[in-house]
Amino acid sequence: MPRLAISPEFPAELGALAQPARRDVVVAVRRFMQGVAGAPHPERIRGAGDPRVATLRLAEGHRGVVVRQRDVHWLLTVLPDAEAWAYGRRHRFGVNTALGVVEMWDAEALGRAEPALRRAAAATSARLFADNCDTDLAELGVDRRLLPLIRLITDDLALEALEPLLPPTQYQPLAALARGESLAGAWRELDACRAVPPDGRPVDPDDFAAALLRSPDRAVFVGSPRELNHVLDAPDWCVFLHPPQHRLAYHGPYERPVLVTGGAGTGKTLVALHRAVCLARRGAGPVLLVTFSQKLSADLSARLDLLAEDEEVRERIEVGNVDRLAHRVVSEAEGRAPALADSADLVALWEESGGGRSPAFLLREWEQVVLAQNLRTLEEYLAAPRPGRGVDLGPAEREAVWRAVEHVTGRLRERGKRTLLQLAAEASLLLGRTTGDLLGDEEPSREPYRHIVVDEAQDLHPAQWRLLRAAVPYAPDDLFITGDPHQRVLDTRVPLGSVGIDAVTTRLRVSHRLPQEILAWAVRLRGGGPADGLVNGAQEMYGFRSPGHGPRPMVRAYDSPEEELTGLAVQVREWVRDGVPPREIGVAARTAGLVRDARAALRDLGVGVTTLHGMKGLEFRRVAVIGVTDGIVPAPGALTPAAEDPAARAHDLQRERGLLYVACTRARELLYVSHTGRASPFLPT
Repeated sequence: MPRLAISPEFPAELGALAQPARRDVVVAVRRFMQGVAGAPHPERIRGAGDPRVATLRLAEGHRGVVVRQRDVHWLLTVLPDAEAWAYGRRHRFGVNTALGVVEMWDAEALGRAEPALRRAAAATSARLFADNCDTDLAELGVDRRLLPLIRLITDDLALEALEPLLPPTQYQPLAALARGESLAGAWRELDACRAVPPDGRPVDPDDFAAALLRSPDRAVFVGSPRELNHVLDAPDWCVFLHPPQHRLAYHGPYERPVLVTGGAGTGKTLVALHRAVCLARRGAGPVLLVTFSQKLSADLSARLDLLAEDEEVRERIEVGNVDRLAHRVVSEAEGRAPALADSADLVALWEESGGGRSPAFLLREWEQVVLAQNLRTLEEYLAAPRPGRGVDLGPAEREAVWRAVEHVTGRLRERGKRTLLQLAAEASLLLGRTTGDLLGDEEPSREPYRHIVVDEAQDLHPAQWRLLRAAVPYAPDDLFITGDPHQRVLDTRVPLGSVGIDAVTTRLRVSHRLPQEILAWAVRLRGGGPADGLVNGAQEMYGFRSPGHGPRPMVRAYDSPEEELTGLAVQVREWVRDGVPPREIGVAARTAGLVRDARAALRDLGVGVTTLHGMKGLEFRRVAVIGVTDGIVPAPGALTPAAEDPAARAHDLQRERGLLYVACTRARELLYVSHTGRASPFLPT
């Protein structure tokens, strides 16, 4: 029987067919897999540049295009007959001699580009790769069939124009050389295209089956109708991951904790989901997948239901947030659910505490210094550093603050209440008293979990990190963490090393969600500067890019809030008329009042509207962010007065920038931003 591998384009093209044709195609593919009588057979394409290319007649008027070598068939797409034949003649296929992965390119489109390249080359003696000999390029896996065209390239712009026509494994090392990097730098770019760690064996460019196995982003083998149904029915992120994502999710075991950072749309959440499933399949013990909020937990749980086909594997994964974990640990220890203090309780207590500062200042000092460093005595507080706090406090002022902290915590204790951060601190102490550091053979279940995977890590407090560290043994594959300091929406800046997590850090640099036009605009909105937290020092946004392109963000100014809401309704109705499902449209605003007004304006369209905070972790085809007006964004009530603490105010402003950045980077296709009167100072000019 044939061995069948499916390309990611095939399910997409299949989904576009009318139902009768789609049904016939699936039946024909199943028959081909099973090698039964009457199954479709490969038919060579007359005039194809690659003799391995053939078609399969899968339905009336429709054919699949396959690349075959002996019993291996790579099913690329399904198209109407004439288009299928043209597709097979147009494309070329190969195996990258450096990485051993499959490659495909549009030879016909490159042929059309060649005359322009020749005219440009005739006008100058400059050649972009004049300093690189054919041997150097061959070592980087550049296909010999492409060398004549590459030798015509005169400048960076000509190379950039060819990017959509070349495989990434061909373009990325060439782009590195064009930037002036060495061969070693070009190799680093090429290695980033590797999905499977090298096994030490030389690449055989004639072994197409091995190349397909090294290319999980381009091909997935299916050996049964059940596996075929999963590939055809599941969302593409369940089946096909980009090479860096796949390598991070399925490599291992990792001897130390792993931290994966990356900008919006780089696939951090997908990596976390796949890593959780990978660990659960190995069956070493229970897996906890942690995220920022209960809302995001529900979303991740639904995604896991799609990703983990095996019920036994899915049952090994628990999804939740840190607050829920802390609540459960304390409840089990005390025999009852703990009572939680709300914000009104805290404001009143800080006001009566007599700390000599505003309630907001005292609350931040307690959370960002005392709880963050787990300070237990006045002596510890007097000696402690206060990173991120912009107002110096002398010994007498610290003593006053400490008395205020003791007053508030004492009153909370009298009322039998705790804050969520206090609950996390208490839970970590409870686990520390009852569990050891290692998952030994004698007591194999002393910690609640064998593996913990953390998403949206940038918004966790040190007390929460200490709880997570206590909930899993020090062992290979203990902690796998994903996050982005640039998308922080809470005022937490925690280097993991400061909470006992010695993580190996890697970074994803390519956004596969955002078009480059939205990405570039959003980076300017965010400020583009470094962000601290998770790692020691600060992380820059340098090198963050997108291979996709689309329209620039639309920024609209209105004279009144009523006109702005009317403009929003007009824009959203236009998107719906364009065929965009309402569930694929996201609308956000900074204030609850604006959210209510937008919901009223869009009531008949069924489009979801939420706050900027509510956009965290979501994505839509098209996004509208309204009310991005000076005086609303940044929200005045969220800013510390500069006279009270200038450093805190600067952090507040950057947090508000990050919040708007998060909302705007949820859009996969189009972004619409509106304001009334003067625009927010955050919007790029």
